[in-house]
Order: sequence, then structure tokens, then C-alpha cells
Amino acid sequence: MIEIKNLSKSFQTADGTVEALKNVNLTIQDGDIYGIIGMSGAGKSTLVRCINMLERPTEGTVLIDGCDIGSLSEIDLRSVRREVTMIFQGFNLLMQRTCLKNICFPLELSGVNKEEAKKRALELLDVVGLPDKANAYPAQLSGGQQQRIAIARALATEPKVLLCDEATSALDPKTTHSILELIRDINERLGITVIIITHQMSVVEEICTHVAILDEGEVVEEGAVSTVFSSPKSRAAKRLVFPDGAEEILTENRGERRIRVVFNGALATRTPLIARMAMEQQIAASILSASTRSIGDKAYGNMLLGITGDDEVVGRAMDYLQGIEDILVEEVTDHVG
Repeated sequence: MIEIKNLSKSFQTADGTVEALKNVNLTIQDGDIYGIIGMSGAGKSTLVRCINMLERPTEGTVLIDGCDIGSLSEIDLRSVRREVTMIFQGFNLLMQRTCLKNICFPLELSGVNKEEAKKRALELLDVVGLPDKANAYPAQLSGGQQQRIAIARALATEPKVLLCDEATSALDPKTTHSILELIRDINERLGITVIIITHQMSVVEEICTHVAILDEGEVVEEGAVSTVFSSPKSRAAKRLVFPDGAEEILTENRGERRIRVVFNGALATRTPLIARMAMEQQIAASILSASTRSIGDKAYGNMLLGITGDDEVVGRAMDYLQGIEDILVEEVTDHVG
């Protein structure tokens, strides 16, 4: 378990003190896939670098399995970093080394003999789906393949925690999906705790179980992904969940009530959901905004509906929608300000 307690980080600049993190408190359970999301400059990368002490916090503590890692000697901290590894947006591979030797590198630093390191590296190439790239160089690979090699290298020391700092930001959507599938598979097969730093809502929706939203260095909201995304409370969360500001810019019609529908892996069908509701319940709804996508046979995203009617009509609509598995529903009674 990772416990971040009262953590703050400030930097001294030519223009004065910059507070990158302010009194952050988070608990991340073993085996979780935990997302930390925020806009650019929110403090996400600083926070993830404090977790493995690449950045020393100004105040507060980071406990891993009850151990305050900020109090460790450099030798002991190096040992922790073998258990808390990291992948980056830019891959950070050694371009003059083959893929096999890139994966062997952290093992060599740990004193593992060459034959054992090679055996482990070949196994990991298979885990990340690139068994034929052992002798290739990073420059010969696509971005997605380079990230797979970076993941294999991060797994070489058999870590307990994998930190992903904007690890899919440089990749196209199809490649991003395949990398997230690989991370999910690694999490399930190896039981590794994964912390994902991102500004992409789609990444959190697809893979994370819990999420914390950072805004100007502060955690403004946290909880299960389904809860936070179905009913965001903070202004920062609402900006992320509804980036087009649909709730703010649409003028309400007289007597119209609004319902937010969040698709969290609901089974997609050939018959549109709103048309089905109209046919089966005789409830007409206007789609005011929608941001949904299908992954395989499942739907993700959200939709804002306008319904004209009294409490009974709105109640029936919500009951109908809530009766569908992996769909969350709430009436919208305020707007993003």
C-alpha cells in the first residue's frame, strides 16, 4: 500500500516560490490501477516523482508498505526504486543498445550475471509481445513498440509498483489502447500496482479503477472512477469530464430537465439506447451533448439528455437507464461555472 500524507513541494524560481503540490493526501491499495489526472501544470509529474523520491518533497511523507521512504539512505532508496519502477512519455531507451540490452541494463546495475539477465530479458520480450525484437535497436521500432520495450525494462527487476508518467501521450489512439491493454494484463497477471499520470480522460476511463484529480497542486476530488466521472463535484473535475462545456453553453428550454448518462463499459447494442427508451417507455429525450466511443462491444463516455416532463416522467427515465448494467445516471441540477 502507498500512503501519501500531507505532501507539499515548492520550487524556488527567479520569480519567487512556486508551490507545485499543496498538502496532498492519497492512499493507493496494492494491486490497484490508480489514475492521477489534471490539466497541464497541475502538479501530476511532480507528484509521481515524489513517490519514488526523484523529487524530495518540501513537506510530508510517502509510505510504501509502512516504510517512510523519504527517511531512507541513498543505498536503501536505490533498492526501493528497483521495486517502484517508471515509464515515461519519451520512452527513455538507450539508443545505442539493442532492445535485449536495454532490458538487461537495470539487471546489470543490480549485479545480476549476464546469462541470467539475458534469460529474464527474453522472457519479458515475450510478455510484451515482441519476442522477435531482441536484436533490433530502438530507432528501428515504432513508438508503441518502443514503449513496450520500456515496459519490459521497467519489469526487469520484478517491481511491486509501476509508475506511468504520461506514458501514452505520444501515441495514437489505437496504439494507446494496445499499451493500456498490456498494462492491464500485467496488472492482472503479476499483481503489480499501477499509478497512471495523465491528462487524458479516455486513459482513466479505459483502465483505472480509482482516480484523483489534481488542480493547481491540490487534490480536489478522488474516488472510484465510476463515481467521480458519473457525478463530478469540483470545477476541475467537471472541466475534465465535460471539456466542451456543454452544460454551460446550452440554454435550457422551459420545463426541460437534464440527465447525465455515463457509459462505463456498458454492452453496446444495435438499437440506440435513447430510441429504445422512447419505444419502450414512451419517453422522448433530446441529446444535448455526447462524447461516447466503443471499445470492442462495450461503450464508454457520457451523454447529456434533455427531458420535458414532471417528476414521474424523469423518474421513469432514470429508472429505465439505471436498469442497464454499467450505466450510471444522475439528474443535473447545476452547471459548470
